[in-house]
Amino acid sequence: MSKVSALARLEAMETMAAVQLTEFRHRRLSDHPLVIVPLTMAGEAGAPLAAMVGSAKRSPKLLVVAQPRNRDQRFAFAAELGGIVMDYIDHCRRDRRASTSRGKDAASCYTDAPQVLVPNLGGVKALADLGRTCRFRKTIGPYPVADVVPRLGMWLTFLVESAEQAGTSMLLPVTGMLSEHWATGQSVLEDQNLASLMAWIAPPDGLDVAQAMADAENPDVCPPAGPATAPSFDKYYLEPAIKRFATADPLAAAAAEAELRELIADQIKPTWRLMWQAISLLRGVPEAPRAAARFERDRASFTAYSDYQDAGGLPQRKQDAPIGAARRLSRLERALADFEADMAFDDSYVLADRRSVGEAFAGTVVAAEPGRIVTTDKNRRVPRPLVTVRTQDPTRLAAGTKLISPSMLASHRALVVSTVPDGDTSLVTVEIVGGMGQGLVPKPGSVPAEGQQVTYLPDPGWRPMPVFPDNDRVPWTHAAAADDTDEVHKAATEEWGDDD
Repeated sequence: MSKVSALARLEAMETMAAVQLTEFRHRRLSDHPLVIVPLTMAGEAGAPLAAMVGSAKRSPKLLVVAQPRNRDQRFAFAAELGGIVMDYIDHCRRDRRASTSRGKDAASCYTDAPQVLVPNLGGVKALADLGRTCRFRKTIGPYPVADVVPRLGMWLTFLVESAEQAGTSMLLPVTGMLSEHWATGQSVLEDQNLASLMAWIAPPDGLDVAQAMADAENPDVCPPAGPATAPSFDKYYLEPAIKRFATADPLAAAAAEAELRELIADQIKPTWRLMWQAISLLRGVPEAPRAAARFERDRASFTAYSDYQDAGGLPQRKQDAPIGAARRLSRLERALADFEADMAFDDSYVLADRRSVGEAFAGTVVAAEPGRIVTTDKNRRVPRPLVTVRTQDPTRLAAGTKLISPSMLASHRALVVSTVPDGDTSLVTVEIVGGMGQGLVPKPGSVPAEGQQVTYLPDPGWRPMPVFPDNDRVPWTHAAAADDTDEVHKAATEEWGDDD
């Protein structure tokens, strides 16, 4: 945790009010997100209990598994949820726009991408478990399921995998969006409680934060946001209701199921209301300028996977092969570096956070050589101005670090030449290497002048994809066992996908 983040949490604790951490909302927020509040059965791994789902606050759909241990009912629940999710995804695939990039063949992309919102990281895990359970199911043969069930599993897995990549907005926990913008006086773990987090940010009318927190931590007043229910609720209400349904005769079964649905509805509705209250709060935060470019990447990813599915694509593997895992890790690391740079470039609050830990710096230009010319290895003369910046920030950027600057033109690029301590400050010399035009004389405004205030942070820049060995050249220490080479085929031949 940086100094700025730590101070914000301390201020929140002292004032008993949430403190703003960012100027902008760095996640896209769809006009019509699909909100899913999942509940799972305690003590039964991967067993869904219920879900409230919908894209409008006043028209939710409550889906309940009256007997979560009954697999037929679980897959009937998955089929009903799958119908809603696939209708939403198909709605995002209504319009497709052709585009032609220079030097490439004509391509097209959907004009929209789905956005699924869940209360917290536990909700993401619940969807991941459901996707794993559903995507390998067979629609013919023993234990068939509805056609929509494996499709739901594959799409949920796609969304869960996209959520692991920094900057994407196709599946998001609302607690993550809130805690990205506001600091509270509680721990990061406690920030996963939606009711507790909202108590800090927007306590109910007539209550202060302390009173709202007390209500948020009382499961009788504010039931947990899932996916697990409160143990007291399970013991005294849920378990007896499920037993009454399981032992009811055909005449009493409908009444027992209605009682169970009402019981679960009372548990899930408070979270549903909190979700839409949080969405309304987030809509009031301006969207970051670079969020639009990240949405373009979401649309491209959504289009590519949609086309793959339309072409009869296979379900995702149970686990990555060694080379696939390495490629995936490389993509995630690159996405994180890009997202952090985008946030700092757009947002002065985030930039201040990075400055406090030496990952960026700001200061005043105290010396400049705007007319400096160097000769490259190819015997070309190019402008390479030098600029010296005096900064009070704890600069820890090594010589040769590539830089971008929110205070200069978007095309401005520089390199760290040296950093020299000077009393309580540091003198950082940078070489301007880009954004100056094509001539030997830099275009006006492309080189900082003496006395000018400038800010620099590392440029994630373009870098080539790492080269990985072919699968047949992977060392035996990292290769999959011979009988594990086709995880998809193995999983598809399982009758239920989990052991009794």
